Amino acid sequence: MTRSPYRISSGGSSFHDFTSTSSGDGSIGSGSGSGSGSDSGSSSNPGKSTSQGGNIEEFRIQSNIGEGDVDLSAGVTEFNYYESVLSNHITATATIVETGNITDSNARSTQSIASSLDSLPIRGGERANIVIDDAHADEHKINFGGEQSLYVNRVRNAIPGTQKDVYFLDFASKEYFSNELTRVVKKYEGKISDNVGMILQEVLGTDANLDVDPTALPYNFIGCDRKPFYVCTWLASKAVPESSNTDSIGNAAGYLFYQTKDGFHFKSIDKLFSGTPYRKFVYNNTEKMPAGADAKILSYSIDRDIDLQKNLSLGVYFNRSIFFNPLSFVYEAVEYDINKQKEGVTIAGKDNDKDFVVVAEEFSSSPSRIMNNILDIGTLPSGVTSEKQLEEWKNDKENPNFKSAETLAQSIMRYNQLFTVQTNIQIPGDFSIRAGDLVECEFPYLKGGNADEVNPQSSGIYMVAKLCHQATAGGSVTSLGLVRDSFGKKKKEGIS
Repeated sequence: MTRSPYRISSGGSSFHDFTSTSSGDGSIGSGSGSGSGSDSGSSSNPGKSTSQGGNIEEFRIQSNIGEGDVDLSAGVTEFNYYESVLSNHITATATIVETGNITDSNARSTQSIASSLDSLPIRGGERANIVIDDAHADEHKINFGGEQSLYVNRVRNAIPGTQKDVYFLDFASKEYFSNELTRVVKKYEGKISDNVGMILQEVLGTDANLDVDPTALPYNFIGCDRKPFYVCTWLASKAVPESSNTDSIGNAAGYLFYQTKDGFHFKSIDKLFSGTPYRKFVYNNTEKMPAGADAKILSYSIDRDIDLQKNLSLGVYFNRSIFFNPLSFVYEAVEYDINKQKEGVTIAGKDNDKDFVVVAEEFSSSPSRIMNNILDIGTLPSGVTSEKQLEEWKNDKENPNFKSAETLAQSIMRYNQLFTVQTNIQIPGDFSIRAGDLVECEFPYLKGGNADEVNPQSSGIYMVAKLCHQATAGGSVTSLGLVRDSFGKKKKEGIS
C-alpha cells in the first residue's frame, strides 16, 4: 500500500457531531454543512465486533520545574487522539488512574510516591512524550516526541482519594498555544498558497511539515494583528486551485486548512477527492474477510444529511451575488447554480447528474440566497513604496485586488456540498489513517440473510472528515467520520 498524498480537532464528547467547526479562532463560514439528518441507519457487525491490539508503550510527562518527569503509561486507562479537516490543531485526551505506584525517571524504578498532579506537578504546559501501538503493532504507531510532542492544555474532572486519584488530561499541539502568542502584522502580496507557508513558518514559527496545494490567484492583504490560524482559515475560503488552463479560474474554489500528525495542510477540496483511496473497508455479517479489503467495519451509521430548507437558505443549489464597484458606482449581478458547479469539480460519487444534483428541479431553478459584496478595487496595490503602489494602481484602475465575483459563490456552494453524505464507521485500530485521507467503503443492501450484494448508492469513496484513534487496556479502535459530496459508486475505484 502506498499512502495517499492527501491527508483540524473535534475533541468534543460527540464524535458524530459534524456541526462543530474549528475550535481555534478561525472558522470556515458555513462550511460545516450540518443538517438534521433525515435518513439515517446504524448497524454493528456480528462477524467481527471487537477491537484488536493496542499498547501504551510510553506516556511520559516532563516537569516545567527542573529536569524531572514521570511515566504514567501504567495508569492510562483510555487515550483518545483526534483530527478533523475543520480544525487547525490536533488534540488528545487521556484518562489517568493513579494508585501511588509510579515509575520515576530519577529512580528508574517503581516506588510509592504522591499523585503526579502535585508531586511533579502538572499545572499545564508540560511536554508529553507518547508512544502507542494500534492493532498493527509496530507498523502504525502514534509517536509524539521531540518537536512533535503534545503539551498539557488542562487538567479536569479530578477525583482525588486516599487509595487512588482519577483525572483527565487534555493535550494539544505546540502550535495551538503559539497561535495565542503571535500575530500577523505585515502586508502580503502574491499567491495565497505562498503566503500561507510564510505565515506558518515565519510568524507561527512551526517546524512541522507543510502540505500546500498551489493556488491560482494573487491576493494582497494586511494581517491587521490577527492570529495566524485565523488568517490561514480566512485565506482558505478565498483560495482557488491552479488549473492547466491559465485563462480560466474554473469551478473548484474552496480550500481546507487543518493539522494532522503529519503536519499542516492547506488543501483544495477538489484535489482531495481526486486522490486514490488509502484503505478499503467492508461491512458484512460473516467472519470471512473479503478479498482486497484492508479491514472489516465493526459498526456503522449512515446519515443522508439532506436538509432541504437549510441548503436553500445557504444557496447550495442556486445563489445570486450582487457586486458593487465603488469606483464606477456600477453593480453586477452574478448567478451561480449547481449545474454550472458540476461541470468543473471532481466528485466522490458517480459522474452523472442524478447522483450529484440530489434535489427536485423546482427547488433549484431560481436563486434561494442573495449576497451583497463590495469589490476590492483601489486598495492595497502591489509595491513596497507609495510611489510604486500608485503606479501599479494607475496602470489598471479597474482591476480588483481579488476576483470575488468569480470565486465567492462557488466556494460557498462547494463547502456545503462536501457534507452532503455523512457516514460514521468503527474499525480495528489503524493509527496510520489521517484526516483528509480517502477511503473506499462497501456496505450491503439492508435485507435479511447473508447478503453479499453491495449497495451502489451508499458504497464508494469517502473522505475522512474527522477521526478518533482510541487505545484502552482492552485494545484499540479507530472511529471515522466520513463525508462525500454525492451518491453512488464510481465504475473504477482502486487502491494503490
